[in-house]
Amino acid sequence: MGSDLMAALSPPVSRPIRMSAGSVGRLAYRALLQEVTLTPKPGLVDRANTGAHDDMDLATFFASARAIAPWFGRFLTEGGRTAGDPAPLALGALRRLGMACEQAMFAATGGVNTHKGSIFAFGLLCGAAGRLLAGGRPFDRVILCREVEHLCEGLVARDLSGRAASATAGERLFHHHGMTGARGEAASGFATVRHHALPALFAARAAGAPPRMALFQAFLTLLAVNPDTNLVARGGLPGLAHVQARARRLLDDGGWAAPGFLKKMADFDQDLIARRLSPGGSADLLAVTWFLAYLPPVSSLRPSVAPASP
Repeated sequence: MGSDLMAALSPPVSRPIRMSAGSVGRLAYRALLQEVTLTPKPGLVDRANTGAHDDMDLATFFASARAIAPWFGRFLTEGGRTAGDPAPLALGALRRLGMACEQAMFAATGGVNTHKGSIFAFGLLCGAAGRLLAGGRPFDRVILCREVEHLCEGLVARDLSGRAASATAGERLFHHHGMTGARGEAASGFATVRHHALPALFAARAAGAPPRMALFQAFLTLLAVNPDTNLVARGGLPGLAHVQARARRLLDDGGWAAPGFLKKMADFDQDLIARRLSPGGSADLLAVTWFLAYLPPVSSLRPSVAPASP
């Protein structure tokens, strides 16, 4: 699952295949690596710098990704085990597994939160895959996202409503600004990814963009449209508006195909570093975008021949 798969992105694979829990987990792991190594990414850790962060670098992300990679197959297995349970019970089981996965991340990073949002997203995606396959239901990216939406039905109301004295940043943003963050995106079946980032990526590939540049186009699209709660937590609504407006200008100027695009992205990076703004929510969705773009239609589950590790 390397450069040959990258080259085959457009058009997507159309024939359903059998996949193991391990192969799904490795695809999720690779998505994390594709996200963090895309360079330059405004305000985020990449190969060039640590973005607007003082407590993490590329090595931290690599260590974190290695630590959580084996858990993705476990999410799929847990989704299959609880396939007969009502969605709220199945979601509770996945979230408990997610908390254990977070502890593995923190152990690898010395307590630094590198992938909490990605654990939430990929825990749901892998769990939903297991739930579908256990029920004998083949799936593609659309069906998988619908299953995540089903799993998360009512999640925003249960987690965020009626807690005026909210303890977490996400809860405060919900009450002050109506922003639902990662929970809302999951409850929508990753609508921002499906309706914006994936179409941008596929359109760029169809226009001749190399895989890396197509991923940049998807990321820039996410920056332009995603109501990123990480940005609001750091810079308020003005910080979010600044990032969205600058991303829209770059898209209007031609995006990946514009002359000097990478220099413009590097300048955008320095701007957000100076402002201490980090679009971490969009980074998580970029990894989801890559995962869904490269996920073939899956017909059934085959036994894993090795653990779901990198």
